[in-house]
Amino acid sequence: MNNWKYEKLSKLCFRIGDGLHGTPEYSEDSDIYFINGNNLKNGKIEINENTKKVTSEELSKNFIELNVNTLLLSINGTLGSMAFFNNEKVMLGKSAAYLNFKTSINKFYYYYFQLPGVQEHFYNVATGSTIKNLSLKSIQDFEVPVPEKNIWQGISKILSSLDAKIELNNKVNAELEAMTKTLYDYWFVQFDFPDANGKPYKTSGGKMVWNEELKREIPEGWEVKRIKDIAETGSGGTPLKSKKEYFENGTIPWINSGEVNASFIISSKKFITPKGLENSSAKLFKKGTILMAMYGATAGQVSLIDIEASTNQAVCGIMPKDKKLIPYLKFGLHQLYDYLINLSSGSARDNLSQDKIKELYFVIPEDELTEKFYKTANSHFKLILKNLKQNQELASLRDWLLPMLMNGQISVGEVENELGMVAENSVEYKKN
Repeated sequence: MNNWKYEKLSKLCFRIGDGLHGTPEYSEDSDIYFINGNNLKNGKIEINENTKKVTSEELSKNFIELNVNTLLLSINGTLGSMAFFNNEKVMLGKSAAYLNFKTSINKFYYYYFQLPGVQEHFYNVATGSTIKNLSLKSIQDFEVPVPEKNIWQGISKILSSLDAKIELNNKVNAELEAMTKTLYDYWFVQFDFPDANGKPYKTSGGKMVWNEELKREIPEGWEVKRIKDIAETGSGGTPLKSKKEYFENGTIPWINSGEVNASFIISSKKFITPKGLENSSAKLFKKGTILMAMYGATAGQVSLIDIEASTNQAVCGIMPKDKKLIPYLKFGLHQLYDYLINLSSGSARDNLSQDKIKELYFVIPEDELTEKFYKTANSHFKLILKNLKQNQELASLRDWLLPMLMNGQISVGEVENELGMVAENSVEYKKN
């Protein structure tokens, strides 16, 4: 065990505070974002379409000096989420606390605060029965371990190296998917695939013919078919929650519609047993099945599964009869997202039915072009999946190392020797 000394967080920081308690003056024309605890995720300030902007005057009135040693912490609602400050143009709301550390030890506490025991402490000292609130005083008085500088720097370096590799893989994957989508748009939306002379088909005067089903022109020789003509479809089901034998020690991945928010799925959060599968309307979908969420916030979203898995009833599985159509349909369904949202009934953009999906029309390219797109897309998919699986291993390794390093069961030097400072493309570490 470590014999580190303990200090209150207030002793390690110049200042600990939170953001504006109240409603600021918003401005669509500004480039200054108003962030709260829900914008703090995985060490980064995340800006999305719902993040509001404030005027420069508002920022001046409520200016808080942040720097590279600042750690931002969510203290209202969702507790314990964190982000570093990287000179973003932001103004803090009341659910985002800032800890202005005196040194770069903020990187160490970013990981220390992720320990289950620390997260539990935050929850236990928070007030409120419905919406939890972590007071600034409870943060200031929180006693934390203070290792020697070389120790906290070493731990931070090891864990951040793993996170950096995960982030790099994510960037590579985003680029690969963007490249594939651009190719899809160029060939199958703009119809500027290479013609017999290698020139863009439509731009170079390729013959287009009117299609009555789609109410638009498509390249001559191409067909139009419904999903039900080119793929098998099916929806899932939920085993009775009251039957423990349907869930306990389950080995069959069971995916709900909320998980259909990533382009690829390589694992599931929940599992059911063979009994649960047999005694419900859940179906086992093969690897390579396209999943589409039909209900709720993710309605219309599309994922490709790289595992054999079952789903709940809010998910439609689409299994192309020809595997070469898998990437084509995947991107085609992504392209139809806005249309599908308008098609779905209900106030919460829900109730997108399997019957509606089966009736969707698709332009079917000539076989040679379909195969050419499949080869390019599939090679990208393989790299993406390889990176996703490596990220899963890296995250598992990081989460295992975190408590081991913090409680002294393993030293920084031992980890450095085994990992080779995790700078290589392949990271291996034997767990005893």
